[in-house]
Amino acid sequence: MQVASHILVSLILSITISLFAVRIVVRTVKRLKLLDQPNSRSAAVVPVPSLGGIAIFFGFLFASSIGSFNYELPEMVYIFTATILMLFLGLKDDLVTLPPMKKIIGQFIAAGIIIFLAKIRFTNLHGFLGFTEIGIIPGSILTGIGILTLINAFNLMDGIDGLASGLSMMVVLIFGSWFYLSGHYGYAILCSSLLGALGGFFYYNVYGKENKIFMGDTGSLFLGTIISVLLIQFNEFNINQTQPFAVPSSPAISFGILAYPLIDLVRVMAIRILQAKSPFVADKNHLHHRLLTLGFSHKNATFTIIGMNISFILVVFALHHLGVLGLLVYILLSAGILFVIPAFYIRKRKLLKKNDPVQQLFIPGSTDEIFKNGRINRRKRKKQNELLKRDTFLDKFNLW
Repeated sequence: MQVASHILVSLILSITISLFAVRIVVRTVKRLKLLDQPNSRSAAVVPVPSLGGIAIFFGFLFASSIGSFNYELPEMVYIFTATILMLFLGLKDDLVTLPPMKKIIGQFIAAGIIIFLAKIRFTNLHGFLGFTEIGIIPGSILTGIGILTLINAFNLMDGIDGLASGLSMMVVLIFGSWFYLSGHYGYAILCSSLLGALGGFFYYNVYGKENKIFMGDTGSLFLGTIISVLLIQFNEFNINQTQPFAVPSSPAISFGILAYPLIDLVRVMAIRILQAKSPFVADKNHLHHRLLTLGFSHKNATFTIIGMNISFILVVFALHHLGVLGLLVYILLSAGILFVIPAFYIRKRKLLKKNDPVQQLFIPGSTDEIFKNGRINRRKRKKQNELLKRDTFLDKFNLW
């Protein structure tokens, strides 16, 4: 009962601080004219204050520091250090736009703090491909890849109102509930603090009028970092399958919990690379952009994606007996089908604008434009035919 009261206090405290902090950040950002301006890659239509991640962070920091006071978490100081680093990295990127390589270096440093100082890393693969315990070096490499992947997945997901914060709330609620039931109370308080901080921001981001605010990289980089810690610990705490509420096949379960951001990241990166573009150049190939093209509002697109992810989670928990590999195959196949549906209807309804260079990224290549002048010599025509074959493949691949 005492633990439950601590969790409730941290939740209420973080919501209160977040709601209060958002108003301060909005007033400050408007005064300094640090507004997020609409552009061809943004879903925003009017200038909106950014830097909402500051309000989320302070709500989380104060509530978790106070709430976890009675629980021994020696790694907490290093978790906070890594998240503070990512907060300032995101803040600088929101203000002056950092090159992708500098952001990656900062993410590597944060990952190093978590792996080597907090000593939070994967040590067991739960039987995936026949592997159980793994050494420090492969475990550290795998953990580093996982942390960087999640940070960038949340960074790229933050494209419409409420999506990053709403999906994060769902993820944190699931992890936090399990941490509480399994007796890992310190991490349950971390989750309740983050849940409340996200709730305060979500209200203003989705329903705010005068105080509407965006999360910015300040929030998305910090979120990806802390959620990667929760995911790693969820897997590590489930190594002992004899403990109460142990979850079998936890690597696949955790992948199912984070199915949307992870699969959308891989899909978008693959499309960019196959189009011979930098994987870090923003475009409108994300699923939430495709839902907007179909006429969904920001709110409807957000709740549709969250609902889709919840259905994944329920099915994955129900099919845990399939094992790690079986569950991963099921998630990838079913997600692949779901991601194709919006693109199929976009093409069927002919909703793409030919003169929009960003929307053209949905379908690379166009036979009319290549042969429109009718004066291409034989050698050029042969070369263009080869390009068309490549574009035909890309066209089909891009439907995914």
